[in-house]
Amino acid sequence: MLQPPAPSDASQSAPRLTLLQSRTDEWADDASMSLLRSWVEDYLMCSHQDLGRAGAVCPFTKQAAKINTVRFAISLSGADEEQSIFCLVRSCFQELDQIPCKPGMEHFRTIIVGFPMCENTEGLATLARVQKRLKFYSLVRFRMIGYMFSGSDAPGLWNPNFRPLRSPMPVLAIRYLVEQDAPFAARHPLLAVPYLMKFGSTGLRRLWHQKASQ
Repeated sequence: MLQPPAPSDASQSAPRLTLLQSRTDEWADDASMSLLRSWVEDYLMCSHQDLGRAGAVCPFTKQAAKINTVRFAISLSGADEEQSIFCLVRSCFQELDQIPCKPGMEHFRTIIVGFPMCENTEGLATLARVQKRLKFYSLVRFRMIGYMFSGSDAPGLWNPNFRPLRSPMPVLAIRYLVEQDAPFAARHPLLAVPYLMKFGSTGLRRLWHQKASQ
């Protein structure tokens, strides 16, 4: 399992990550962890007037939180530690499969990692490269890896003027690919291939209806 951060030591190059925490755990004193969890509960799991549809900004996260399959972590790695961040995030794919859940609920497992030391231009570029490096690794495992930060210009699916991927600190999130990801698969051909491999004819119908409605 991921371990709590070791004492500060400039000579250390190993990933520094707080212990994964459940939403039902006692809130940590760490300000970054509290900020991350507040953003998830007060933004992702809530409705928004500019979203363009009813319901939570991220219905997946809201449902996952209900069954306690969301885990939070904070990395203290900075912009000049790309390989460390890469190894850390890749290890989260294994951690994802270890989250306890009832049979049939495995697809709700989610890990959300905040990077408060990567808020500058160089840090954001580092995280973008890490996400890109892990994109294929993620897709062949039928997983999704999302990148959120305060200046994200990624448009919303239902309201192109809404910016749903803005967060108070840079975030990388990992979760399972689910059938409801048809809107994303319709927009990104690279995602459509594993989506159809996993969900077959049912996914094809969803994808066809999604493209027809665009």
